[in-house]
Amino acid sequence: MFNRQAADPKSKPDEILKVLALQAGQKVADIGAGGGYFSFRFSEAVSSQGRVYAVETDSGKIEFMKKSIAEKGAGNIEVVLVKKEEVTLSEKVDLIFLRNVYHHIPNRVEYFAKLKESLKPEGRIAIVEHKGGAGLHRIFEHRVTGETIIEEMTKAGYRVIGNLDILPKQSFIIFQ
Repeated sequence: MFNRQAADPKSKPDEILKVLALQAGQKVADIGAGGGYFSFRFSEAVSSQGRVYAVETDSGKIEFMKKSIAEKGAGNIEVVLVKKEEVTLSEKVDLIFLRNVYHHIPNRVEYFAKLKESLKPEGRIAIVEHKGGAGLHRIFEHRVTGETIIEEMTKAGYRVIGNLDILPKQSFIIFQ
């Protein structure tokens, strides 16, 4: 259940991975990893030489991921339990990825300004977020417009290096 939406072909996970172009040996933080769908995909992309940090605030999802990691033998994934306002990684990463998580983060400008400490100098942040429109995402405010994301990330010290229009209901913006 945790991974159904991320794995749905309508969510275009293969296209997202193609754009991110991860290489063997890279390090990735999957913030708000949920059930770990993208963490496992990143794990394959960076190979055993790389590392994936599956970052989550929900202890139930953490336990689910730990069990899945053991079952799949994905030894290059490290599960990290954090508070909503903070992310602490043991090393700098090449990519920070967030999918449908941005709207949950309080004080986003400060959060992402501080997150620079966990990013390598040429590292990227990729944000996939619901655009809005009708439906439950609008009712529950589980969305942030691409314009707002760009404005906040610019204030946090990032610049847009990709604003892709490949997802039907979500923005996909990459920052550096």
